[in-house]
This record gives sequence, C-alpha cells and structure tokens, in this order.
Amino acid sequence: MRILVTGGAGFLGSHLCDQLLAMGHEVVSVDNFYTGSPKNLAHLRDNPNFESIRHDVTIPLYLEVDGIFNLACPASPVHYQNDPVQTLKTNVHGAINILGLAKRTKARVLQASTSEIYGDPEVHPQVEEYWGKVNPIGIRACYDEGKRAAETLFFDYHRQYKVDIRVGRIFNTYGPRMTLNDGRVVTNFITQALRNEPITVYGEGKQTRSFCYVSDLINGLTALFFADSIYQPINLGNPIPITVLELASEIIRLTKSESKIVFLPIPLDDPQDREPEISKAKKLLGWEPKVSREEGLIQTIEDIKRQMSLQ
Repeated sequence: MRILVTGGAGFLGSHLCDQLLAMGHEVVSVDNFYTGSPKNLAHLRDNPNFESIRHDVTIPLYLEVDGIFNLACPASPVHYQNDPVQTLKTNVHGAINILGLAKRTKARVLQASTSEIYGDPEVHPQVEEYWGKVNPIGIRACYDEGKRAAETLFFDYHRQYKVDIRVGRIFNTYGPRMTLNDGRVVTNFITQALRNEPITVYGEGKQTRSFCYVSDLINGLTALFFADSIYQPINLGNPIPITVLELASEIIRLTKSESKIVFLPIPLDDPQDREPEISKAKKLLGWEPKVSREEGLIQTIEDIKRQMSLQ
C-alpha cells in the first residue's frame, strides 16, 4: 500500500513510518515541523519507498494514497497551549481535509485520538463507552475538544459517506525521539534527574498515569488499521497505572540521580487519573503492551542522554 502519515516527523509519527516501511509499504510523511523534526526522519532519506513533504494539514492536500494515518497535532500541553487556535484548526480543519482526501481516494483512514477526550474522568479505568468530563472553555480544550470534534467528523463521514475509518484513543506514550522541551512528565523528570536538578511534581503527585512504550503503541495502531470493520473507538495504552510521585522516584533510581522532589501547584484541568480499559483491543486486535515500564524507561533515558549530549 501507499500510506500517508500526517505528523510523520513527530515522536509517534516517525516510529510509525519506520514500522510501515518495515512491513513493506510505501510511506509519504506530511508534517509542518511545528513540533516534529526532520531529524526524526533523517535515517529514511535514502529509502526509495519513503517521501517527506512539508505541509500543514489545515490546507487541503491532493495525493493518491491507499491508506492514511492522521497523527498531525501537537500533543503536549506546552506546545498545544502555545497556539490554541491553530491547535483547534489542526484538529478540526485537518480532520475535514484528511477525511475529504480519504473520501476521494477511497482510502482507509485512522484517526490518532487521545485519552484526553475523557477529560478529568469520573470512571476508572476509562472504557470506550464513557463520554468524558471535559471543560469546553478551559486551557486544555483546544486539544481535548479538538480531538472530540475530530472523532465526531470521522464517524459522521463514515455514516454519511461510507468512509472506511479507524479511531484509536492513545494514552500516555513514551520512548526514544521525545523532544526534551515538550513539557511531558517523562521527559521533564528524566532531564531534571540527569542534570541533578529538583524534580518538579505538580500537586501532591497522587495523580495516576499509565505509560505505554512507543513500540507497543505503534503495534497497536497498525493492528487497528489493518483489522477489518472496526467502526468504534479503541483504547490503546498500558493498563497498569502509576502515581506521578512513584514515577519520579523510579526515574531517580534508574538514573542514579541526586535530585530531590519538589512540589508545585497543580495546573488547571489536569486530570487526576488516566487508566485505559483495553479489553476491546485484546479481543478485537489481539493486542496488549509487552514492554515493561522499567525496560522502556531505560531505553528512553539513553535516548535523552544522547539528545542532551548534542545540545
């Protein structure tokens, strides 16, 4: 297949390009490089089955493809809150443009949705049937509501135009190629620990997150894409939660850091609990995470060390 990956130069997108090429497909990456980096794709430059295009998905694009993965959107609060209007446009206008392309080419299209559509949930673990608790006018709404609107568009295009859609709700993911300044908890803690700086925990650190290693997540996305007739959202994440405070302690141990933990006020609308219920992924895709958190953190720490040495 000839497959388009929007956001292909990003953390997840670049790993997805690698995986699809390894599976024998032709891959076209589209990215405006707002948060993605050409460095993430440099190793693919001479691959005859790979093409990289600089383009913003809020502008229509005209390609001939058999499949589409729509990953275009900044995913960390630091980046998406820096330009909230453009974030919402990327989610909504981007989805309309990508769905229009899929409709014209009759391509299967996967939307990289997010656990953030559940907001600050009142149901634990989060099941796909849960509609969420989102603040529609809060500082995270450009991303949360943008992704919710994108899901609406995907299912309406499926119902109205019979577009062949897939929707994966991605929970916290980590691994090599995360950017040092993305403001996410894993990169924050590792960079602070490696520099022996105070590790900043928001609130009391009792909020939970569930961290899925990038190779597991990419396997989940491809399994969902190539599965037949799954016209419902599917949670993709690690179902084993850990508190933020426990994560900080684990990273201090793995880096042999001298850092101390300091506590700061919790950001507005920061969700207290993130824990995916993945029985549908197990049943319909035969998928579940394989990489242990410690194994994944060791790989991530080594990659961040490498990035820091190049600064």
